[in-house]
Amino acid sequence: MSELIDNRAQRITKLKGVIQQLHEGEATDSVRKQLRQIVETTDASEIMAMEQELISGGMPVEEIRSMCDLHSQLTREVLVQLPVKPIAPGHPVDTFRRENTAIREVIERLRSTMAEIAGLEGPADCSAQLTKVRQGSNELMDIDKHYQRKEHALFSMLEKHGITGPSQVMWAKDDEARGLLKEFNQAIRQCPPVASECRNVGDEVAIPALVAVEEMIFKEENILLPMSQQTLTENEWAEIWAVSPKYGWCLVEPAQEYRPPQNAAAATPAVPTDGTIMMPSGHVTVEQLTSVLSTLPLDLTFVDADDRVAFFSEGPDRIFARSKAIIGRKVQHCHPPSSVGVVDRILDDFRNGRQSVAEFWIEFHGKFVHIRYFAVRDGEGKYVGTVELTQDIAPLRRLEGERRLLEY
Repeated sequence: MSELIDNRAQRITKLKGVIQQLHEGEATDSVRKQLRQIVETTDASEIMAMEQELISGGMPVEEIRSMCDLHSQLTREVLVQLPVKPIAPGHPVDTFRRENTAIREVIERLRSTMAEIAGLEGPADCSAQLTKVRQGSNELMDIDKHYQRKEHALFSMLEKHGITGPSQVMWAKDDEARGLLKEFNQAIRQCPPVASECRNVGDEVAIPALVAVEEMIFKEENILLPMSQQTLTENEWAEIWAVSPKYGWCLVEPAQEYRPPQNAAAATPAVPTDGTIMMPSGHVTVEQLTSVLSTLPLDLTFVDADDRVAFFSEGPDRIFARSKAIIGRKVQHCHPPSSVGVVDRILDDFRNGRQSVAEFWIEFHGKFVHIRYFAVRDGEGKYVGTVELTQDIAPLRRLEGERRLLEY
């Protein structure tokens, strides 16, 4: 066993050395020759381990990202498929693969249609083909759901096993593909139905986008998913399956045969309960929660189902003063008599399910104050109270254009 481990470690070290030469500008043919000499059996986990060691060694993630397409082109010549466990239709891996199959089909149709356009004379009308390309481009925008599910559900599980390379490198490549697809989608929407114009969009915008998507499919199918199957437990896959619907599906719906193990809840790691508030989406101490609520740029007040003030946040710049004397007090008694009728109507509408939101905005001491009331209901829809959010939105109303660079 130790000999196998040593051999694996040596392969990863040698593989890392060759890739470093590639980054330093060594000729691709030379690198390819060295790769063939290094190993006859390199699997997906070793590719991931190599990239992880490069990151740990200080190589910038951006540099690895910029070269990882070339990595995959070279390593696919020596890449050996990992043995994978059989999976039921509907398992997260099965869904990722079914989506990739659907994505490939869209790409094939797009390439076929663009080949038709390429066969037309320069000024020829290509309205029919352009409609098909636009449809295919719109379908590919669905990839964002596939990528989000991978980035937030799958990567987070891998990170629990100390595998951070995919989230640092592949996520950046996902964003690159997203950007290219968006550019393609915008260009083809604006393109006139003239063959020469459509060819230009195809050559300059569409092809780079399709290649980026195809390259990511290869990485997922041959590296990420096999390695994930070897690494994650059935309970962890069950957690991924449970949260996946929040992100949606790409082009196809998942099959229904997969069922998570009965003890899937055991996959949730134990956390200390002393002073900790346990919630479905995580846990937080009272001190942390108090600090978070005091940091938010808005004032929050919660009124319980009996119309009594139960809680309010204490930020440094409250718009309306609050004191702890109001805790337990009927909310109607916290308003002037002229406003009580409005308060009663809001609470009655919320309590009886006629409304769920009420909002007002006023000018107050040089501020433009936005006041919103939300009905709070439990998982079964039962009314449990009302939350009031108050915020000075004057600075937000003055925003124009975009800010994409960090400015304090």
